[in-house]
Amino acid sequence: MRYSKRMYKRVVLKLSGEALAAGRGFGVDGTRIHEIAGEIAEVRELGVDVGIVVGGGNFFRGVTQAKEMDRVSADHMGMLATVINALAIQDALEKQGCHARVMSAIEMPQVCEPYIRRRAILHLEKGRVVIFAAGTGNPYFSTDTAASLRAMEIKADVLLKATKVEGIFDADPVIKTDAVKFEQITYMEILRLGLKVMDTTAVSLCKDNNLPMIIFNMSQPGNIRRVICGEKVGSLVTA
Repeated sequence: MRYSKRMYKRVVLKLSGEALAAGRGFGVDGTRIHEIAGEIAEVRELGVDVGIVVGGGNFFRGVTQAKEMDRVSADHMGMLATVINALAIQDALEKQGCHARVMSAIEMPQVCEPYIRRRAILHLEKGRVVIFAAGTGNPYFSTDTAASLRAMEIKADVLLKATKVEGIFDADPVIKTDAVKFEQITYMEILRLGLKVMDTTAVSLCKDNNLPMIIFNMSQPGNIRRVICGEKVGSLVTA
């Protein structure tokens, strides 16, 4: 079923690096990344401004590796991993006929554009998908925090976090089969219950700035479009 109406005009989509690996654990799965790009291109055809923040866990996880090396160096390596993923997404989108720009918080002009807020907004207004790479450009901040920050900077209507589960649960649904899903929850409740949805910095940023967030299952084809068209998919988080 195809939808013609959108509920949101501008969104930021947070993708994990693991989603691009499609279960392989490492690298980028060519089939999966083109499936994701196809869904994003469909959303763009609705007239929705799309920003993307991608993680780098399919190549390097700074938080994990920081146990064995300097945390700042590990985080910088993780940021560079997100640039690899961002370039892969850009290529996949352009093969779908969808114009895209990679903007990095760490300047590397031979590879991509530096992140400049006003330029990012201009790209969006011209119908280009903007892929925000290298997190915030600072160590000790996750790509979840980067997604929250970029969403507020470009004045997105909602932050969409794509995961491998159906939404937010009171326990890990992979481990606990009777875990209860929250259809709607507040950021304060997430902090109070200690739910591992996003890191606390990202949650606090969204709460303090009244930015709604939807957690949904990315592995279900068409879910990005369904969310943007207002269907009850995943879990809605509000301030």
